Amino acid sequence: MTRRIPIALATAAFALSAHAQQRRTPDPPIRQPTLIQPVPDAASRAQPRPAPPAVPTRRPPTPLEGQQKFYDPHGPGYASLQKAHEALAGFPVDPAGFVDWVASVAAGRIEPGPGLSGPGSERSAAPDVILRNTKEMPPVRFPHAPHAALLGCDSCHPVPFAERAGAATITMERIFRGEACGMCHGKVAFPAWANCERCHAVARAPGEPLYGGERSASGAGPEGHRR
Repeated sequence: MTRRIPIALATAAFALSAHAQQRRTPDPPIRQPTLIQPVPDAASRAQPRPAPPAVPTRRPPTPLEGQQKFYDPHGPGYASLQKAHEALAGFPVDPAGFVDWVASVAAGRIEPGPGLSGPGSERSAAPDVILRNTKEMPPVRFPHAPHAALLGCDSCHPVPFAERAGAATITMERIFRGEACGMCHGKVAFPAWANCERCHAVARAPGEPLYGGERSASGAGPEGHRR
């Protein structure tokens, strides 16, 4: 026992010395150059900002970047397959560059067929629905008329949206997962992640709370979906 005590004391003294040496050596500062931006001086702030690049208003007749990855050049029908840049050339596009199908209908570029159960024009005059429970984002305007003209009412009712106010819960997570509005948007309609302002386009009234119920544009009472 007497021989082990000096060895233990020497080991402890060495550990304390090493720990003290580590404490004397300061850790290098953590730098995140991608998150740190220099503060502009007064001269640079006075310089006019360059104008953003012009966004085309029509779909160009040339292939878009990455378009070819959707085709199998070795497939038997590749030569006869009409490519997207050929079929959609000249179609109106939204500010994000996606085809604006509502504007395409208005311009006469396409003429949608009836819904699954025949023409759905019996409800095409339904008022727009304002969804106000959108947290920090501006409220959403859901236009009934263009949706009914493009799809027919039976494409959305009763699945995925029951024809009853507050029957469905719409969240961005569900949309991104391909549910609710995401059953079309992100597949055949413009993706929600690239066009926030196309839906969140209603200005809040001064003093309006961020969390509130939905109300139709006609003011007839709640009509819409929770969020």
